[in-house]
Amino acid sequence: MHPSPNWQQKAVDISTLISKIKSGDNVFIHGAAATPLSIIEGLCNRTDLENIRTYHLHLSGCSPLGKASAPHIRPVSFFTGADLRSAVNSGHADHIPVFLSDIPHLFTTRQIPLNVAIIHVSPPDQHGICTLGTSIDAARAAVDSADLILAEINEQMPRTHGNTAVPFNKIDFFIATNRPLLEHPPKPASDTEKEIGQLVASLVEDGATLQMGIGTIPDAVLSALTHKSDLGVHTEMFSDQLVDLFQSGAITNARKKIHPGRISTSFVNGTRKVYDFVNDNHLVEFHPCDRTNDTALIRKNENVVAINAALQLDLSGQVCADSIGTQIYSGIGGQMDFIRGAALSKNGKPIIALPSTAKNGTLSRIVPSLTEGAGVVTTRGHIHWIVTEYGIVNLHGKSLRERADLLISISHPDFRSELRKQAFHLHSI
Repeated sequence: MHPSPNWQQKAVDISTLISKIKSGDNVFIHGAAATPLSIIEGLCNRTDLENIRTYHLHLSGCSPLGKASAPHIRPVSFFTGADLRSAVNSGHADHIPVFLSDIPHLFTTRQIPLNVAIIHVSPPDQHGICTLGTSIDAARAAVDSADLILAEINEQMPRTHGNTAVPFNKIDFFIATNRPLLEHPPKPASDTEKEIGQLVASLVEDGATLQMGIGTIPDAVLSALTHKSDLGVHTEMFSDQLVDLFQSGAITNARKKIHPGRISTSFVNGTRKVYDFVNDNHLVEFHPCDRTNDTALIRKNENVVAINAALQLDLSGQVCADSIGTQIYSGIGGQMDFIRGAALSKNGKPIIALPSTAKNGTLSRIVPSLTEGAGVVTTRGHIHWIVTEYGIVNLHGKSLRERADLLISISHPDFRSELRKQAFHLHSI
């Protein structure tokens, strides 16, 4: 049954919506561009609650979660963004290190039982169906397993296709809004990032299926691919730059085995450009992250090129991408899902791309050993291609001594002498 044309009349105000949350509840919060900021603020402003645990991926906007003003809430992050880093690292919030592909299972098996799911959805259509809009990721599992569904129904939330449907009558209470989504304009690539983008693009063959992580380097790669043909996209996320590549004609998805002819993703984050692109676009399919990031599906596409970043890389090939020493910076995310999936794909190329230095050239990102406490996201057993502005190497099947030699060759020249000295002590090079 579809809702009446005046469905907005069933909306409640923020205080009524938030009043449905009880002390001790486990609450999922929709993230990225779908972050329901006004509901989060309302929850933080309640002073009569205790022991609320909120579960979420990266949240956008200036979320008050984790602030001292909301001691009744314990945020639990699967992927920690800028707003929660200080709270996580000071002990006022928690971080769960987990593969992105594993998060939905935590909800559906009720290993993490959700009492409430707070979501941000598109308005109901003539069939009474809302959609999860720009972020499906773990929200699909949260909606399917939570006891109570609270929503922001926003007239400006794109209507998306794939496994995104939420029946209007499944939503228990909602607020009605008409506001632009939060936007994340892409940062311009530096000369170094453009060089890396060109080098990575040289590894991409016509007909390849792409996965790209977040950041200026993946964007720089996409900018360098407009001369390619028949590219496909099977990724966990994308942003504005992919729209430009699609409009160039380079992306057809014609050679994909999984969801052929269509872009497959779990969420998008960017500006109005990408939100308009996915709105009611049948060539873009959104799926939960346990599908987009399933290595058994990723490997079925041929020539998968997975492009991911790193904070630090040691001479044995261990990749740290989620922390700076013991300080959590982001999360495991989908890097390992796609690094492994690409490695298993016929002619696949799992790539870690990073600038050779950090802090304005004062620190080498390629180091003898990872900083104490640093997390290993991609193990040295999974590593293949590494790209910096100084070149491309493939570590797969190489000994520790060979790896160190190769990595030093693409490190910044200012650090090569010291790296060689350290490599001699570590690996007798």
